[in-house]
Amino acid sequence: MAKEKFSDTVNIKNKKASFEYSFLETYIACIVLQGTEVKSIRQGNINLQEAYCFFNQHEELFVKNLHISKYNEGTYNNHEPMRERKLLLKKKELGKLLGKSTEKGLTIIPVRLFINDRGFAKLEIALAKGKKLYDKREDIKTRDIKRELAKEKF
Repeated sequence: MAKEKFSDTVNIKNKKASFEYSFLETYIACIVLQGTEVKSIRQGNINLQEAYCFFNQHEELFVKNLHISKYNEGTYNNHEPMRERKLLLKKKELGKLLGKSTEKGLTIIPVRLFINDRGFAKLEIALAKGKKLYDKREDIKTRDIKRELAKEKF
């Protein structure tokens, strides 16, 4: 039997987030994971599209709706795919995020999940503000203009 290969470099981006939100600040947080979750992440079985972050009553930061698929080779110890996962940040950063996230119109969303050079799974989160429809149209316009200029160069 051939073993499934695990990727050493995992870099999963939330492409929908950059279209729906404008990022004000970004942070890199560590995630508290179970054993089979790490193996599933290394296989790339993860979905960030509907995920968001929130603070609980003890002022701890959690990520919700982050879907990590079950590990195929896992036994009865396999993890729950949609469970809430705790994020680890410095106390100063947590305080800053807590203060900003209570403002109207601001939210905390995951932007990218990656594995660093030491082998730890990290989640890049951003303090974001939702874009209006005209902002989205403006982004599409500038992207099309850049694409046309790139075609003319070649």
